[in-house]
Amino acid sequence: MRYPAVAGRFYPADKEGLLADIKSCFLHEIGPGLPERTGSERTISAAIAPHAGYMASGMNAAHVYRKIAEDGLPEAYILIGPDHRGVPYRAVMCDEEYLTPLGPCKIHKDIAADLREMIPCDSGAHRYEHSVEVQVPFIQFIDKDPKIVPIIMRDQSKESAKKLAAAIKESCKGRDTIIIASSDMAHYIPKEDAERLNSMVLERIGAKDVDGMYSAVERNRISVCGYGPMAAAIYGSEPSRIEILKYSDSWDSLEYDIRSVVGYGSAVMYK
Repeated sequence: MRYPAVAGRFYPADKEGLLADIKSCFLHEIGPGLPERTGSERTISAAIAPHAGYMASGMNAAHVYRKIAEDGLPEAYILIGPDHRGVPYRAVMCDEEYLTPLGPCKIHKDIAADLREMIPCDSGAHRYEHSVEVQVPFIQFIDKDPKIVPIIMRDQSKESAKKLAAAIKESCKGRDTIIIASSDMAHYIPKEDAERLNSMVLERIGAKDVDGMYSAVERNRISVCGYGPMAAAIYGSEPSRIEILKYSDSWDSLEYDIRSVVGYGSAVMYK
């Protein structure tokens, strides 16, 4: 069992408090509202969601999870988060259930077994990383019995993203999955600058232009922390189109320090 690292800090540590917090993210003035139905179309193949504390970015992430719920629930969620802790792998999987205050979230054992042949598996490397963890309660909120495959990505180069995407595609062949890339946008800059810089990145994502996204990030030195997972999601899902759902920042949610905000973006990718 992989125990929660940021419960009580990024989100409440008790079940009732966490459920109330997630609902408040959906119902917040910059949230999407609660899902109105559980769909069955399954047109969404991948998504992008932020990973800060729920009080800062949860209402942005809620846009993704409402869309997924109303589109239809997959067989498995492939979660790719950037490494904030310095794991000794380019990418590393976890095959232990992720425990949250809502209970244990199962691993899709068949996909995990196939993927383990292509990338390292080390549950200890996931112990302190929050970028995947914060997605799991949202998934448990919309899906009563979800199965996940958690991956942490340290090397965020295009080459690494392509290799990880190829491994995911191979291990998920013939299965109904969604890739969720966990990423926050530019960090700790004035709100006006954050909007300008983050719009460059989101515009390229919306155009399915991975090269352009990397160019925007590198040329403008934009402190996007999950550009590798986002690239892997695009390469891995090969979407027909990408819909940017919501852009917001920490000032919009917290109204704290307009001169030093973190940006958040959510998007879904269609088959």
